[in-house]
Formats: sequence, structure tokens, C-alpha cells
Amino acid sequence: MTRIATHASIDAAPAASRAGLEAVARQLGTVPNLFRVVASSPTALTGLLGLEGAASKGRLGAKTLERIALAIAEVNSCAYCLSAHTYIARNLAKLDDAEITANRSGISNDPQAAAAVAFAVQVARGRGHVTDAQVAAVRAAGFDDAQIVEIVQAVVLNTYTNYINEVARTDIDFPAVEPLRKAA
Repeated sequence: MTRIATHASIDAAPAASRAGLEAVARQLGTVPNLFRVVASSPTALTGLLGLEGAASKGRLGAKTLERIALAIAEVNSCAYCLSAHTYIARNLAKLDDAEITANRSGISNDPQAAAAVAFAVQVARGRGHVTDAQVAAVRAAGFDDAQIVEIVQAVVLNTYTNYINEVARTDIDFPAVEPLRKAA
């Protein structure tokens, strides 16, 4: 059972959150529970939507962002985000099951994407503390400084949503996927 209110409708959310929820509904055709929970704070919803919007305009691309989302959800053992991003990866980003499984394990079957996913996992596990060699490895795979910053941004965005969902115990409104391991 959720620990933070999941607003049953856009009209049930705080007035200052309704425009953001309406934008989500226009974009996705529905309002996933994550956004219904975050809508409790109009400020937090504005921040989440802004960060998501900015990330989607970067140079990493939708497939790499989904790969990172899957890896970080697994690092943080977030069943809600694993469920949502498995659905999105499969149905929107068109990643196959082998790639989704690889991403959940912190790797990729695509050599360049593998470097981005591995670096994202290193950032998450190290809480931002990475080595010169780790930065050099992601650069050697073809990522420039702007893209490295975008990888870190993707880690932060996904860690944020993972934490919100774990704190709230958000009800999963996607086909359920369980983490490979429980959080420590």
C-alpha cells in the first residue's frame, strides 16, 4: 500500500500540479502513478517534468536513456521503475528482451551503449565518485564532455524517481517486474 497519496485524478491533485499532469496525459495518453504521487508537491512535479524534458532533448537518445534507466532502477532495486522502464524500453524504445536483460545487469549488447551504461552504474554505485580511468573509458567509447554530463543527469533523474517510488511505495501500474536483488 502506498505511503504517499496517489491522486485518483488530475482534478484531485493540487491546483498548481494540474497543468503538469495534463501535459503528462497529453504526452503519454495516461498519467502513471509516479506523476500522481509527485503531484502532491507542485514544486517537485515541476522539477521532475523539467528534468525529464531537458534529458529528452540531449544527445544520448531515447534508447540510451532507457538503458541507463533500467540499470539504475536495478542498482536501486526499484520495482516500480523497473516495471515502467521495461515497458517503455520494449514498447517505445524498441529494445529487445536480451538488451533489457543486459541493461538490468549494468551492460549492453551495443558496444558504445555498454560504456554509457557501465559509467552510469559506476556513478550511481560510487555516488558520483568515479576514477580518471572510468571517465577515460567512457570518453574512449566516443562520449564527449556534454554527453558525460548527460549520463550523470540521467543517473540523477532515475535515482530521484527510484527514491520517490521506494519512499512512497507507489502502486505499480505497468506489467510488474521485480528487481534481480533486494536493496541492501
